[in-house]
Amino acid sequence: MRLRSALAVAAAAGLGILAGAPSAMAASHRHHTQGTFSYVWTDHHGNRHDAELVDPEARECVDLPQVTGDHEVLPPADSPRNRTNSTAVVFSDADCDGNHFSLRPLTGRGSERLKVRSVVFS
Repeated sequence: MRLRSALAVAAAAGLGILAGAPSAMAASHRHHTQGTFSYVWTDHHGNRHDAELVDPEARECVDLPQVTGDHEVLPPADSPRNRTNSTAVVFSDADCDGNHFSLRPLTGRGSERLKVRSVVFS
């Protein structure tokens, strides 16, 4: 009887490990978009700078570093250009919050009027 119980516990543990393996593998294998996402940001002196994200992570919110966190006192970035192979959804606030707008893959773009602090790629 003990042997049968021990085998049942071992089999259940083995199935649990196997069941968890795909999700662990999926978590370690991140999906990147291909291409660049560019935008323009303005510093404290009113100088405008170009910046870009190259092959960004998909399905993860990306705060634009020049205009979020300690830099959130600066105006939001603008003029986004999506030259990635994924749809980019830009947000007016950090943490992919606030007003949002979708930019299609490869050719999506916004004007200086489109203010952004974060983006997520499909």
